[in-house]
Amino acid sequence: MQQKENTMTKLKKVYHKTKARTAGAFVLLSLLLVALFAAAVLLALPARVLAQQSAQTSAQTQVVNEASARDIRGASPYIAIKNEPAPKLIVDPPLPEGLPQGIFWAQYRVENLHIVPVFGTGARQVSPRVGHLHITVDDLPWWWADASDSNTIDIAGLPPGQHKVKIELVDPNHKVFPGQVVTLTFTVPGYKSAHLH
Repeated sequence: MQQKENTMTKLKKVYHKTKARTAGAFVLLSLLLVALFAAAVLLALPARVLAQQSAQTSAQTQVVNEASARDIRGASPYIAIKNEPAPKLIVDPPLPEGLPQGIFWAQYRVENLHIVPVFGTGARQVSPRVGHLHITVDDLPWWWADASDSNTIDIAGLPPGQHKVKIELVDPNHKVFPGQVVTLTFTVPGYKSAHLH
């Protein structure tokens, strides 16, 4: 009986030691997993920071490579320009989508001039230079002034057949800037009465 009790006591001690070791191993393994996770986070952090820095550098490079507002819009209206370059008118061919409906749409842009609704002798002294467009259809004896700077000339109701639109870049006194006349000749095909306007 004594031997049985000794064996039972030994077994209980072994059980408790094994239980303690298992718990200790579990705690140690848990701490190791936490440490590995923390190391992974810390190792990933520099990669994230480098990625963010790379993205910022890329954005800064993009800003440097993009055209500035001055490049696109021209000079600021707050500073007079010395030796202003001559104004220039650029007009694209008519957009083909409108012609079957009897509509002339032509995009345009100007350089070295702001299109604004300002007229008269005093406006000729403004710097940066200002002006507007004169538009004539089919050599008619009348024209209209466009000072909207809308980017697209819009003429509706043209009958089928060949037409001509003359676009002139003019100063505030309606004088054409030398060489700044664009004439577009185009054909409106036969169309039904449905219009886009």
